[in-house]
Amino acid sequence: MLLLVLLVCLQPLCHDIYKLVCLQPQSQQIPTTMDMASTLLAVAVTLVFFFQALTWTRRGKNKRLPPGPKGLPIIGNLLMIGNNPHHDFQRLAQKYGPIMHLRLGLMPVIVVSSAEAAELFLKTHDLVFASRPPHEGSKHISYNQQNLVFSPYGSYWRNMRKMCTLELLSNHKINSFRSMRMEELHGCVQYIREAATAGCVVDLSSTVSSFSTDISCRMIIGKKYDHDDFSEKGFKATLREGMQIGATINLADYIPQIRALDLQGLTKRMKIIAKDFDDFFEKIIDEHVRSKDENRVKDFVDVMLGFMGSEETDEYRVERDTIKAIILDMLTASMDTSAAAIDWTLAELIRHPQVMKKVQKELKNVIGMKRMVEESDLEKLKYLDMVVKESFRLHPVAPLLVPHASREDFTVNGFDIPKGARIFVNAWAISRDERVWTDAERFYPERFIGSDIDLRGRNFELIPFGAGRRGCPGMQLGLTVVRLVVAQMVHCFDWELPNGMLGSELDMREEFGIVCPRANHLLAIPTWRLKD
Repeated sequence: MLLLVLLVCLQPLCHDIYKLVCLQPQSQQIPTTMDMASTLLAVAVTLVFFFQALTWTRRGKNKRLPPGPKGLPIIGNLLMIGNNPHHDFQRLAQKYGPIMHLRLGLMPVIVVSSAEAAELFLKTHDLVFASRPPHEGSKHISYNQQNLVFSPYGSYWRNMRKMCTLELLSNHKINSFRSMRMEELHGCVQYIREAATAGCVVDLSSTVSSFSTDISCRMIIGKKYDHDDFSEKGFKATLREGMQIGATINLADYIPQIRALDLQGLTKRMKIIAKDFDDFFEKIIDEHVRSKDENRVKDFVDVMLGFMGSEETDEYRVERDTIKAIILDMLTASMDTSAAAIDWTLAELIRHPQVMKKVQKELKNVIGMKRMVEESDLEKLKYLDMVVKESFRLHPVAPLLVPHASREDFTVNGFDIPKGARIFVNAWAISRDERVWTDAERFYPERFIGSDIDLRGRNFELIPFGAGRRGCPGMQLGLTVVRLVVAQMVHCFDWELPNGMLGSELDMREEFGIVCPRANHLLAIPTWRLKD
């Protein structure tokens, strides 16, 4: 079979060589250097395909891989994966089981689709699967995977994780920005109140996204994003494009031998994005180095610059590219994730007015109707916590988490997991597992009454932030922002859909990416609730 594939692949190439050499006029019979180079490269790539596929086939015969669908030569199961891979993986797992093997291109992939299986990979054998696979997007955009999210497991990653956890995302550091968050939130509420007075429709998705961008930028780089600071395309648009490319199935990740051909044009786009971000981050770092203001609250860039070249903190190994990679990591991890989670939660509340009324009743009883919600109030809002938990269950913002990679050949549940295999944990499928969740497709916060299931990585039935060594270090900050903004929007305003639309008619389609937001913006009409 593989020999047949090789002959089929080589046939058009041989035909091109024949035309090039034999059918050209005598004066043009000698091919150009570029023509010959292109032909030889194509032949070489085809030969590499053949031998790599042959090696993989022989290697696979000696292993007891998890069950999974058969794939085509070379491309494997790539054609089975559509625009929403988490849906496709769930459908296949229903047939092949919670630990499933696929081959995407030449790479073995293991898809994990149950809480029990997730616990094996993320807790029991966490150290074996704590690495990340090579990733073309992060290689180009994040300084050869120097960011925290995509760094391979090792001493560099451990040091960066320690720095981010202790120095950037500690409770003390998060609390130091509390007044700033409230300042931005007051501005957001005032904008919506003016729209309510005028009876205008508010684009909640854009409003929440702008708020999330502003607080992220102020915490991380010390100021709000200014359009003049970035390229013509714009900061948020470039960031979103980078995240979309990062989530795109890149053939270069799965068939490395064709990387140089850039068949999808992704490498070219990534290099442009990387240049825009690098120019922006260079300006930010230079501004911080020149700054003489000792009284302002130190942002994340200030903290990292303090470690650069310091003998006392040499363990962190902070260099200029490290700072830029971590800046990008923090921005991408905080901006769109929080905005998407808030957007999904508000949409579900608008769709379920009886749940909205219960949240508002709790807020009225705990806070009263004469003031806005403060961060110190959040611990008392038990029903709100259930609402946010249920929203994360139905709409995890990273439905496939970030892929893990096996650091060695290993056996899990009797199945052989090859070294270097990519591990996809389908958090979306796990949180909709009918064996665990009664009426799993229903938005029903009351399911958490009396339940000890948490979403912080201890209960594998609900892992929107991941678990184990590679769990999200910014989880506490993210939860704080999501709960605070949802509480504020519901406490300060009543909401109705425009044009008499019913909640059941609201479009709840999603747009797949590393972060999975709603496909269409949430538009609603606010009415002010509080007593002045």
